[in-house]
Amino acid sequence: MHQSSNYSTLLHLLLMLIHKIIKISNQVKRLLIIIMEVTTEQRNFNMEELKIDQWHKYQIVDQIAVGTFGVVYKAINRENSELVAIKKIRQDPRYQNRELEIMRLLTHDNIITLRNAFLSKEGTDREYLNVVMDYFPETILKPIQNSLKKGRKIPELVSKLYMYQLLRALGHMHSLGICHRDVKPLNILLDSKTHIVSLCDLGSSKRLIRGEANIAYICSRYYRAPELIFGSTRYSESIDIWSAGCIAAELLIGKMLFVGSTRITQLIEIIKIMGTPSREEIYEMNPKYREYKFPFVKVVPLFRILDGASKNAIDFVSSLLQYSPSARPKALEALLHPWFDELRNQNCRLPSGNPLPDIFNWTNEERNSVSPDVIERLTPSWYRIDPSN
Repeated sequence: MHQSSNYSTLLHLLLMLIHKIIKISNQVKRLLIIIMEVTTEQRNFNMEELKIDQWHKYQIVDQIAVGTFGVVYKAINRENSELVAIKKIRQDPRYQNRELEIMRLLTHDNIITLRNAFLSKEGTDREYLNVVMDYFPETILKPIQNSLKKGRKIPELVSKLYMYQLLRALGHMHSLGICHRDVKPLNILLDSKTHIVSLCDLGSSKRLIRGEANIAYICSRYYRAPELIFGSTRYSESIDIWSAGCIAAELLIGKMLFVGSTRITQLIEIIKIMGTPSREEIYEMNPKYREYKFPFVKVVPLFRILDGASKNAIDFVSSLLQYSPSARPKALEALLHPWFDELRNQNCRLPSGNPLPDIFNWTNEERNSVSPDVIERLTPSWYRIDPSN
Protein backbone atom coordinates (compact mmCIF):
# COMPACT_ATOMS: atom_id res chain seq x y z
CA MET A 1 0.00 0.00 0.00
CA HIS A 2 2.80 2.42 0.95
CA GLN A 3 4.73 1.68 -2.27
CA SER A 4 1.61 2.23 -4.41
CA SER A 5 0.92 5.55 -2.70
CA ASN A 6 4.50 6.65 -3.19
CA TYR A 7 4.40 5.93 -6.94
CA SER A 8 1.05 7.76 -7.23
CA THR A 9 2.66 10.74 -5.58
CA LEU A 10 5.57 10.62 -8.00
CA LEU A 11 3.21 10.33 -10.97
CA HIS A 12 1.39 13.42 -9.73
CA LEU A 13 4.75 15.17 -9.50
CA LEU A 14 5.59 14.17 -13.06
CA LEU A 15 2.34 15.52 -14.50
CA MET A 16 2.67 18.75 -12.55
CA LEU A 17 6.23 19.36 -13.74
CA ILE A 18 5.75 18.65 -17.44
CA HIS A 19 4.14 21.97 -18.29
CA LYS A 20 6.60 24.01 -16.24
CA ILE A 21 9.74 22.30 -17.56
CA ILE A 22 8.56 22.60 -21.16
CA LYS A 23 8.30 26.35 -20.58
CA ILE A 24 11.80 26.36 -19.07
CA SER A 25 13.09 24.37 -22.04
CA ASN A 26 11.77 26.98 -24.47
CA GLN A 27 13.39 29.75 -22.46
CA VAL A 28 16.70 27.87 -22.48
CA LYS A 29 16.54 27.43 -26.25
CA ARG A 30 16.02 31.17 -26.72
CA LEU A 31 18.92 31.91 -24.39
CA LEU A 32 21.14 29.44 -26.25
CA ILE A 33 20.45 31.20 -29.54
CA ILE A 34 21.38 34.56 -27.99
CA ILE A 35 24.61 33.17 -26.52
CA MET A 36 25.55 31.53 -29.83
CA GLU A 37 25.05 34.83 -31.66
CA VAL A 38 27.19 36.72 -29.14
CA THR A 39 30.04 34.22 -28.88
CA THR A 40 30.36 33.91 -32.67
CA GLU A 41 31.94 37.39 -32.63
CA GLN A 42 33.96 36.95 -29.42
CA ARG A 43 36.93 34.60 -29.49
CA ASN A 44 39.52 34.84 -26.77
CA PHE A 45 42.40 33.36 -28.71
CA ASN A 46 43.63 33.94 -32.24
CA MET A 47 43.19 30.82 -34.36
CA GLU A 48 45.60 32.31 -36.90
CA GLU A 49 48.41 31.78 -34.38
CA LEU A 50 48.12 28.02 -34.82
CA LYS A 51 50.35 26.13 -37.23
CA ILE A 52 48.82 24.52 -40.29
CA ASP A 53 48.57 20.77 -40.85
CA GLN A 54 51.14 18.91 -38.79
CA TRP A 55 49.64 15.47 -39.33
CA HIS A 56 52.96 14.35 -40.85
CA LYS A 57 54.40 14.42 -37.31
CA TYR A 58 51.99 11.74 -36.11
CA GLN A 59 51.18 8.17 -37.06
CA ILE A 60 47.56 7.22 -36.33
CA VAL A 61 47.31 3.89 -34.52
CA ASP A 62 43.61 3.63 -33.77
CA GLN A 63 40.35 5.54 -33.55
CA ILE A 64 39.43 5.86 -29.87
CA ALA A 65 36.11 7.71 -29.91
CA VAL A 66 33.58 9.37 -32.18
CA GLY A 67 31.11 12.00 -31.06
CA THR A 68 29.21 15.07 -32.17
CA PHE A 69 32.37 17.09 -31.45
CA GLY A 70 34.56 15.08 -33.80
CA VAL A 71 36.96 12.15 -33.56
CA VAL A 72 39.70 11.14 -31.10
CA TYR A 73 42.67 9.14 -32.37
CA LYS A 74 45.43 7.21 -30.66
CA ALA A 75 48.67 8.17 -32.39
CA ILE A 76 52.46 7.98 -32.16
CA ASN A 77 54.57 11.11 -32.16
CA ARG A 78 57.13 10.36 -34.88
CA GLU A 79 59.70 12.67 -33.25
CA ASN A 80 59.94 10.87 -29.89
CA SER A 81 57.80 7.69 -30.33
CA GLU A 82 55.46 8.73 -27.49
CA LEU A 83 51.81 7.76 -27.56
CA VAL A 84 49.41 10.70 -27.74
CA ALA A 85 45.70 11.29 -28.21
CA ILE A 86 44.59 13.67 -30.96
CA LYS A 87 41.13 15.21 -30.86
CA LYS A 88 40.04 16.33 -34.32
CA ILE A 89 37.26 18.92 -34.10
CA ARG A 90 35.45 20.38 -37.08
CA GLN A 91 35.34 24.16 -36.81
CA ASP A 92 31.83 25.61 -36.91
CA PRO A 93 31.59 29.42 -37.05
CA ARG A 94 28.26 29.28 -35.19
CA TYR A 95 29.89 27.92 -32.03
CA GLN A 96 32.70 29.06 -29.79
CA ASN A 97 35.28 26.36 -29.06
CA ARG A 98 36.75 27.21 -25.67
CA GLU A 99 38.57 23.92 -25.18
CA LEU A 100 41.97 25.00 -26.52
CA GLU A 101 41.77 28.35 -24.78
CA ILE A 102 41.04 26.69 -21.42
CA MET A 103 43.59 23.90 -21.83
CA ARG A 104 46.29 26.56 -22.25
CA LEU A 105 45.39 27.90 -18.81
CA LEU A 106 45.54 24.61 -16.94
CA THR A 107 48.65 22.86 -15.65
CA HIS A 108 47.87 20.12 -13.17
CA ASP A 109 48.78 16.45 -12.72
CA ASN A 110 45.10 15.47 -12.72
CA ILE A 111 44.02 17.49 -15.77
CA ILE A 112 44.77 16.43 -19.31
CA THR A 113 47.93 18.06 -20.69
CA LEU A 114 47.96 20.01 -23.95
CA ARG A 115 50.99 18.97 -26.03
CA ASN A 116 50.28 20.61 -29.37
CA ALA A 117 47.50 22.10 -31.48
CA PHE A 118 47.25 22.74 -35.20
CA LEU A 119 44.72 23.39 -37.94
CA SER A 120 44.05 21.19 -40.96
CA LYS A 121 41.75 21.39 -43.94
CA GLU A 122 39.82 18.84 -45.96
CA GLY A 123 38.40 20.02 -49.25
CA THR A 124 37.81 23.71 -49.73
CA ASP A 125 35.56 24.53 -46.81
CA ARG A 126 36.11 21.98 -44.00
CA GLU A 127 38.55 23.22 -41.36
CA TYR A 128 39.56 21.19 -38.32
CA LEU A 129 41.22 22.01 -35.02
CA ASN A 130 43.50 19.16 -33.91
CA VAL A 131 44.35 19.07 -30.21
CA VAL A 132 47.23 16.79 -29.17
CA MET A 133 47.10 15.51 -25.59
CA ASP A 134 48.49 12.86 -23.27
CA TYR A 135 47.27 9.36 -24.05
CA PHE A 136 45.54 7.29 -21.36
CA PRO A 137 44.46 3.71 -22.12
CA GLU A 138 41.07 3.88 -20.39
CA THR A 139 38.67 5.85 -18.20
CA ILE A 140 37.33 5.09 -14.72
CA LEU A 141 34.19 3.82 -16.43
CA LYS A 142 36.02 0.58 -17.21
CA PRO A 143 36.64 -0.53 -13.58
CA ILE A 144 33.09 0.56 -12.72
CA GLN A 145 31.66 -1.64 -15.47
CA ASN A 146 34.00 -4.50 -14.59
CA SER A 147 32.92 -4.37 -10.96
CA LEU A 148 29.28 -4.65 -12.02
CA LYS A 149 29.94 -7.55 -14.40
CA LYS A 150 32.04 -9.51 -11.92
CA GLY A 151 29.88 -8.69 -8.90
CA ARG A 152 32.98 -7.49 -7.10
CA LYS A 153 33.09 -3.87 -5.93
CA ILE A 154 36.04 -1.57 -6.51
CA PRO A 155 38.18 -1.48 -3.33
CA GLU A 156 37.11 1.56 -1.34
CA LEU A 157 40.73 2.71 -1.13
CA VAL A 158 40.85 2.90 -4.93
CA SER A 159 37.52 4.73 -5.09
CA LYS A 160 38.66 7.37 -2.63
CA LEU A 161 41.99 7.77 -4.47
CA TYR A 162 40.11 8.46 -7.72
CA MET A 163 37.78 10.90 -5.98
CA TYR A 164 40.68 12.66 -4.27
CA GLN A 165 42.39 13.30 -7.59
CA LEU A 166 39.13 14.36 -9.26
CA LEU A 167 38.47 16.92 -6.54
CA ARG A 168 42.02 18.22 -6.86
CA ALA A 169 41.46 18.71 -10.60
CA LEU A 170 38.19 20.51 -9.95
CA GLY A 171 39.75 22.59 -7.20
CA HIS A 172 42.46 23.76 -9.59
CA MET A 173 39.92 24.64 -12.29
CA HIS A 174 37.58 26.38 -9.87
CA SER A 175 40.45 28.43 -8.45
CA LEU A 176 40.70 30.00 -11.92
CA GLY A 177 36.94 30.52 -12.11
CA ILE A 178 36.54 27.70 -14.65
CA CYS A 179 33.65 25.25 -14.37
CA HIS A 180 34.02 21.92 -16.20
CA ARG A 181 30.25 21.45 -16.73
CA ASP A 182 30.45 17.83 -17.91
CA VAL A 183 32.06 15.79 -15.13
CA LYS A 184 31.31 12.09 -15.63
CA PRO A 185 33.26 8.79 -15.53
CA LEU A 186 33.82 8.84 -19.30
CA ASN A 187 35.68 12.13 -18.92
CA ILE A 188 38.05 10.88 -16.22
CA LEU A 189 41.02 9.17 -17.83
CA LEU A 190 42.84 6.41 -15.97
CA ASP A 191 46.26 4.81 -15.90
CA SER A 192 45.30 1.53 -14.21
CA LYS A 193 48.92 0.71 -13.34
CA THR A 194 49.60 3.86 -11.31
CA HIS A 195 45.94 4.69 -10.54
CA ILE A 196 46.56 8.26 -11.69
CA VAL A 197 43.43 9.90 -13.11
CA SER A 198 43.18 12.89 -15.41
CA LEU A 199 40.11 15.03 -16.07
CA CYS A 200 39.57 15.53 -19.79
CA ASP A 201 37.09 16.81 -22.39
CA LEU A 202 37.06 20.51 -21.61
CA GLY A 203 34.78 21.29 -24.53
CA SER A 204 31.90 22.29 -22.25
CA SER A 205 34.10 24.13 -19.76
CA LYS A 206 33.65 27.85 -19.24
CA ARG A 207 34.95 30.61 -17.04
CA LEU A 208 31.88 31.63 -15.04
CA ILE A 209 31.36 35.34 -14.43
CA ARG A 210 29.08 36.41 -11.59
CA GLY A 211 25.87 37.91 -12.93
CA GLU A 212 26.39 36.53 -16.43
CA ALA A 213 23.82 34.06 -17.76
CA ASN A 214 24.89 30.58 -18.89
CA ILE A 215 22.99 27.82 -20.64
CA ALA A 216 21.11 25.50 -18.28
CA TYR A 217 21.04 22.60 -20.75
CA ILE A 218 24.58 21.47 -19.95
CA CYS A 219 26.23 18.40 -18.39
CA SER A 220 25.31 14.78 -19.09
CA ARG A 221 21.88 14.04 -17.66
CA TYR A 222 22.76 11.44 -15.01
CA TYR A 223 25.32 13.79 -13.44
CA ARG A 224 23.35 17.04 -13.90
CA ALA A 225 22.88 19.16 -10.79
CA PRO A 226 19.23 19.81 -9.85
CA GLU A 227 19.54 23.60 -10.28
CA LEU A 228 20.23 22.95 -13.98
CA ILE A 229 17.10 20.81 -14.21
CA PHE A 230 15.16 23.67 -12.59
CA GLY A 231 16.42 25.88 -15.41
CA SER A 232 18.94 28.02 -13.55
CA THR A 233 21.23 30.12 -15.75
CA ARG A 234 23.08 31.76 -12.82
CA TYR A 235 24.77 28.69 -11.40
CA SER A 236 28.24 28.29 -9.93
CA GLU A 237 31.11 25.79 -9.99
CA SER A 238 29.14 23.79 -7.40
CA ILE A 239 27.39 21.99 -10.28
CA ASP A 240 30.69 20.11 -10.71
CA ILE A 241 30.59 19.12 -7.03
CA TRP A 242 27.15 17.55 -7.49
CA SER A 243 28.51 15.58 -10.45
CA ALA A 244 31.44 14.45 -8.31
CA GLY A 245 28.99 13.19 -5.68
CA CYS A 246 27.19 11.12 -8.31
CA ILE A 247 30.52 9.64 -9.44
CA ALA A 248 31.56 8.82 -5.86
CA ALA A 249 28.32 6.87 -5.38
CA GLU A 250 28.83 5.09 -8.71
CA LEU A 251 32.34 4.02 -7.74
CA LEU A 252 31.02 2.63 -4.46
CA ILE A 253 28.08 0.63 -5.83
CA GLY A 254 29.14 -0.03 -9.42
CA LYS A 255 26.16 1.67 -11.06
CA MET A 256 24.72 5.13 -11.63
CA LEU A 257 22.78 6.65 -8.75
CA PHE A 258 20.19 8.75 -10.59
CA VAL A 259 19.03 7.34 -13.93
CA GLY A 260 16.23 9.23 -15.67
CA SER A 261 15.32 8.92 -19.34
CA THR A 262 14.42 12.62 -19.62
CA ARG A 263 15.09 15.79 -17.67
CA ILE A 264 11.76 15.36 -15.91
CA THR A 265 12.30 11.76 -14.90
CA GLN A 266 15.86 12.64 -13.88
CA LEU A 267 14.47 15.09 -11.33
CA ILE A 268 12.02 12.45 -10.16
CA GLU A 269 14.85 9.95 -9.65
CA ILE A 270 16.70 12.51 -7.53
CA ILE A 271 13.62 13.25 -5.44
CA LYS A 272 12.91 9.53 -4.93
CA ILE A 273 16.20 9.29 -3.00
CA MET A 274 16.79 12.79 -1.67
CA GLY A 275 13.21 13.63 -0.87
CA THR A 276 11.26 16.75 -1.77
CA PRO A 277 13.38 19.92 -1.85
CA SER A 278 12.22 22.66 0.50
CA ARG A 279 10.91 26.02 -0.70
CA GLU A 280 14.21 27.59 0.40
CA GLU A 281 16.28 25.01 -1.48
CA ILE A 282 14.27 25.51 -4.67
CA TYR A 283 14.65 29.28 -4.36
CA GLU A 284 18.41 28.95 -4.01
CA MET A 285 18.62 26.61 -6.99
CA ASN A 286 16.61 29.00 -9.17
CA PRO A 287 14.97 32.15 -7.72
CA LYS A 288 12.84 32.45 -10.87
CA TYR A 289 11.19 29.08 -10.30
CA ARG A 290 7.85 29.80 -8.61
CA GLU A 291 6.10 26.43 -8.65
CA TYR A 292 6.54 25.24 -5.05
CA LYS A 293 3.61 22.80 -4.88
CA PHE A 294 5.60 19.59 -4.72
CA PRO A 295 4.09 16.55 -2.98
CA PHE A 296 6.08 15.39 0.01
CA VAL A 297 8.48 12.50 -0.61
CA LYS A 298 10.59 11.16 2.25
CA VAL A 299 14.37 11.00 2.11
CA VAL A 300 15.80 7.51 1.60
CA PRO A 301 18.84 7.06 3.88
CA LEU A 302 21.93 6.71 1.71
CA PHE A 303 23.16 3.67 3.66
CA ARG A 304 20.29 1.74 2.04
CA ILE A 305 21.49 2.79 -1.41
CA LEU A 306 25.26 2.61 -0.88
CA ASP A 307 25.11 -0.91 0.50
CA GLY A 308 28.44 -2.09 1.87
CA ALA A 309 30.10 1.33 1.85
CA SER A 310 31.75 2.61 5.02
CA LYS A 311 30.03 5.22 7.20
CA ASN A 312 32.62 7.80 6.20
CA ALA A 313 32.04 7.07 2.52
CA ILE A 314 28.28 7.48 2.91
CA ASP A 315 28.74 10.71 4.86
CA PHE A 316 31.12 12.03 2.20
CA VAL A 317 28.70 11.34 -0.66
CA SER A 318 25.90 12.93 1.35
CA SER A 319 27.98 16.09 1.85
CA LEU A 320 28.30 16.56 -1.92
CA LEU A 321 24.73 15.69 -2.88
CA GLN A 322 22.97 18.70 -1.41
CA TYR A 323 20.08 20.52 -3.09
CA SER A 324 21.41 23.90 -1.96
CA PRO A 325 24.47 24.76 -4.08
CA SER A 326 25.93 26.76 -1.18
CA ALA A 327 25.70 23.70 1.11
CA ARG A 328 28.06 21.71 -1.10
CA PRO A 329 31.71 21.98 -0.06
CA LYS A 330 34.38 23.59 -2.19
CA ALA A 331 36.47 20.99 -3.99
CA LEU A 332 39.64 21.25 -1.89
CA GLU A 333 37.71 21.65 1.36
CA ALA A 334 35.92 18.38 0.56
CA LEU A 335 39.33 16.66 0.79
CA LEU A 336 39.36 17.39 4.53
CA HIS A 337 36.62 14.81 5.02
CA PRO A 338 37.65 11.88 7.28
CA TRP A 339 36.99 9.47 4.42
CA PHE A 340 40.33 10.59 2.93
CA ASP A 341 42.34 10.19 6.14
CA GLU A 342 43.58 6.79 4.97
CA LEU A 343 45.35 8.43 2.02
CA ARG A 344 47.25 10.69 4.41
CA ASN A 345 48.76 7.69 6.19
CA GLN A 346 52.43 7.29 5.30
CA ASN A 347 52.04 3.50 5.15
CA CYS A 348 49.06 3.56 2.78
CA ARG A 349 49.71 1.48 -0.35
CA LEU A 350 47.86 0.56 -3.52
CA PRO A 351 46.28 -2.93 -3.67
CA SER A 352 49.36 -3.98 -5.66
CA GLY A 353 51.61 -2.94 -2.78
CA ASN A 354 53.05 -0.01 -4.73
CA PRO A 355 53.07 3.49 -3.20
CA LEU A 356 50.32 5.98 -3.96
CA PRO A 357 50.89 8.62 -6.62
CA ASP A 358 51.94 12.02 -5.26
CA ILE A 359 48.68 13.62 -4.15
CA PHE A 360 50.07 16.40 -1.95
CA ASN A 361 52.05 18.40 -4.55
CA TRP A 362 49.78 21.45 -4.45
CA THR A 363 49.89 23.99 -7.26
CA ASN A 364 50.13 27.71 -6.52
CA GLU A 365 46.54 28.08 -7.71
CA GLU A 366 45.38 25.44 -5.23
CA ARG A 367 47.32 27.08 -2.39
CA ASN A 368 45.95 30.52 -3.18
CA SER A 369 42.34 29.36 -3.48
CA VAL A 370 41.97 28.32 0.17
CA SER A 371 43.27 29.52 3.52
CA PRO A 372 46.78 28.31 4.48
CA ASP A 373 45.39 26.20 7.30
CA VAL A 374 43.40 24.10 4.79
CA ILE A 375 46.56 23.17 2.86
CA GLU A 376 48.35 22.53 6.14
CA ARG A 377 45.61 20.18 7.31
CA LEU A 378 45.58 18.41 3.94
CA THR A 379 49.33 17.85 3.91
CA PRO A 380 50.59 15.15 6.30
CA SER A 381 53.51 16.06 8.51
CA TRP A 382 55.65 13.22 7.10
CA TYR A 383 55.23 14.68 3.59
CA ARG A 384 56.17 18.18 4.69
CA ILE A 385 59.39 16.77 6.17
CA ASP A 386 60.33 14.63 3.17
CA PRO A 387 58.08 14.81 0.04
CA SER A 388 60.13 12.05 -1.64
CA ASN A 389 58.81 9.38 0.76
